[in-house]
Order: sequence, then C-alpha cells, then structure tokens
Amino acid sequence: MNYYALFYEAVDNFVARRAPFRQEHLRLANEARERGEIVFAGALAEPAAALIVFHVDDKTKVESFAHKDPYVINDLVNKC
Repeated sequence: MNYYALFYEAVDNFVARRAPFRQEHLRLANEARERGEIVFAGALAEPAAALIVFHVDDKTKVESFAHKDPYVINDLVNKC
C-alpha cells in the first residue's frame, strides 16, 4: 500500500460554482473513505484548492476517483 496526494487547483469563484456538484463529490469521497482509501481530505482557502490523501495499492484508484469527481468533470478544477 502506498500514499498518494491528489491536489486540486480550483477555478475562480469555485466556492460559488461548486454548489450543484457538492453532494455528489462528498458522496464519492465518503465512499472512498469508508473503503479505507482516503485518509485525509480538506479544502484550502487562498487560492481555493483541495488536498486528498489516499492510501491504496495502486495509483489508478486515485486517477479513477479524479475522473469520476463532478468537480473535475464540470471543469471546476484547473489542474489535478
């Protein structure tokens, strides 16, 4: 098992724009946490960003999470 950090650089006005996607994002994160994949997750304030730390056997699980995340899908993340 390895630790991987997923860092999201958010778009301008991220906090205002995330509302329609927040529940789905939190559902995905909670499911990953319940499986023991996420060990830490949190938002960063200035500039808006997020850090999610995974403890998984393969980085493809981290990549899969990002590809399913509505924040990524809906272009609220500039870079991850």
